Amino acid sequence: MARRDDDLGRLEARLGHRFSDRTLLQEALTHVSASTGRDNQRLEFLGDSLLNFAVAFLLHRERPDWQEGPMSKFRGVLVRTDSLHEWALDLGLDRALTAAHPRKAPPMGPKPLADALEALLAAIFLDAQASGRDGTAAVLASVEARFLAPIRAAQPDAWARLDPKTTLQEAAARLGRPAPAYTLVAQSGPAHAPRFTVRAAVGDLHAEATGPSRKRAESDAARQLLDLMPEST
Repeated sequence: MARRDDDLGRLEARLGHRFSDRTLLQEALTHVSASTGRDNQRLEFLGDSLLNFAVAFLLHRERPDWQEGPMSKFRGVLVRTDSLHEWALDLGLDRALTAAHPRKAPPMGPKPLADALEALLAAIFLDAQASGRDGTAAVLASVEARFLAPIRAAQPDAWARLDPKTTLQEAAARLGRPAPAYTLVAQSGPAHAPRFTVRAAVGDLHAEATGPSRKRAESDAARQLLDLMPEST
C-alpha cells in the first residue's frame, strides 16, 4: 500500500494536481482488463473532449497568425495516440498503472496508456470541480505545461513531418498519383509489446517500417516514402 501511495504521489507531483478525491485517480488508472467494477472508459470519453478543447484554446490564443486549417492539423498531431503515449511515459503513468493493479496489470501498449492519460485529465477536471475550483482551468494548466512550448515554436507546416500520412496523401493527390496504400507485412512479439511491420505504397514507390503499433509503423513508412516522392510531375 505504501509503495502504491508513493507512486500515486509522484504522479500527482508531475501533474501539478493533488487529488482531493483519490477514488477519481484510482478510477482513471483502472483499465477495463483490470476491472471487476468501474473502469476508466467513461472518464476517457470526457477526457478526450477536454483535451481537444484545451489544445484548441491554446492554439487559438498563441497562434493568431494561423488560420483554421493549420490549427486543426497541428491539434491532430498533438492529440494523436503516439503523442499522448509519450506524455504518459514521461509522467510515469505505466508505473502508476502497475502499482494501482499489482495483481492484474493492464496492457502497456500505446493505446491503453493514451486512454489512461485522457481519463486522468477528466479526473482532474471532476476533482477540481467537486472541491470548488475551476475544473477547466485545472485541465488547461496540465495541457499547457505539456504543449505550450511546441505550439509557440511550431511553424505553420509543422505537421508535414509530424503527420506524414496526411502529408503523403496530399502529395500523392497533387502529383496525380494513386492514394497511399498500407499493408501489414508482419506482426511479432508478445501481446503487451507487439511489433508491426507495414509497407506504404504510392503507385510503384514503396517503403517499409516497423513500430510498436500499426499506426506508428504506418506513419514511419509514410515518412520514408515522402523522401522518395518527386517534387513535381
